Amino acid sequence: MAAKAALLLAAAAWVCLSAAAASAFADVPTVSFGERFSPLFGDGNLVRSSDDRSVRLLLDRRSGSGFISSDYYLHGFFSASIKLPKDYTAGVVVAFYLSNGDVYEKTHDELDFEFLGSRWGGQWRVQTNVYGNGSTSHGREERYLLPFDPTLEAHRYSVLWAPTHIIFYIDDTPIREVIRHPEMGGDFPAKPMAVYATIWDGSTWATEGGKYKVNYKYAPFASDFSDLAAVGPRADPVLRVPRSAAGDADQDLLGLMTADYAVMTPQKRAAMRAFRARQMTYTVCYDAVRYASGPFPECDNSDEERENFSAWGESKTVVMRPRARGRRRGRKAGAGARVRSNVASS
Repeated sequence: MAAKAALLLAAAAWVCLSAAAASAFADVPTVSFGERFSPLFGDGNLVRSSDDRSVRLLLDRRSGSGFISSDYYLHGFFSASIKLPKDYTAGVVVAFYLSNGDVYEKTHDELDFEFLGSRWGGQWRVQTNVYGNGSTSHGREERYLLPFDPTLEAHRYSVLWAPTHIIFYIDDTPIREVIRHPEMGGDFPAKPMAVYATIWDGSTWATEGGKYKVNYKYAPFASDFSDLAAVGPRADPVLRVPRSAAGDADQDLLGLMTADYAVMTPQKRAAMRAFRARQMTYTVCYDAVRYASGPFPECDNSDEERENFSAWGESKTVVMRPRARGRRRGRKAGAGARVRSNVASS
C-alpha cells in the first residue's frame, strides 16, 4: 500500500508540474514523417501510419529499426511523443537523440534520451547523455525513474539545443539543464546534428548492467513515435554553416533563443528541481568514483541533489512486482539485433 500511495503521489505531482509549463509548447509545429524524416534501418520493422503522422518501431530476432531526419540542424528544438513497449522489456533500448556520428566518427557530438527496459513491465528508466567532440569516455550521463507508466500512453520528450545551453524536457517539464561553461571547451555539442529514433538490443548493459538480457519470447517489442517536431536552422554538416541566407539563419536563431522552451523561468527551474529530487537516480556531477578529480564545470552542486545521490550506482529503490512462478530468465539476444556502435553508454 505504501508503494502504491507513493506512486499515486508522484503521478499527481507530475500532472501539476506538467500543467504549469504546458502553455510554453502550444505553438510548436509538428510534421508528418515524410516531411522531415526517412527510414534508417529495419525494413519491415518500421511501420508508418496511414496518415504519415506517426511511426511504429519494432525489435525482433531479426533486427531493430530506426529513422533519421532528412536534414542536419545547427541548434534547434526537437520533440516526439513516445509510447514504450510493455511487458518484459529487459535489455531493450529505445532512443530519441541528436548525433553527427555518421559524419564525425571520432569527434562526434550527441544529445540523447535513452529509455532502458525492465523485467517489470512499465518500470522503464530514462538516461540523458551530453557528448561533445567525441567525449564519450567522460560522458555526461544522468538517469531517472519515470513518474508514470510510459507503456500506457504516449508522453512527450524534447531537447532544446542552443549555443548557450541545453534543456531536456519530459511532458513540458524541464528535467535537466546544461549551461555552456568556458571550461567545457569542445565537450559542448557545437557541430550540426541529425535527429534519430531507434529501438535496439542493449542486452550487454541496459538492464542492471547487462545482468538481464532481451527475451525474444516477448517480441516483437513495439515503440510508437508521434507529434514529431524539428525546429531550427538547417545546416551543412561538413561546412558547419546554415543552409539558408545569413539574415534568415540569424532570424531563425533569434527565434529559437527567445522561444518559451528556450527560457528557463524561475517556475520552470523549480519544477525541474522537484523532478530531480524525486526521480533522479544517477548524475555525473556527484560521481566521485568515476570522476575523482571533481565535478564537471557546468555542475551547479546542489546540496539537495548531492544528498540524494550515492557515490556510484542507483540511489533510489524501485519496488518490484512479485515474480510470477515458473517464469524463466530470458535467453541471450540473437545475433540479428542491431546496436548503435557510435555511442559508448554505461
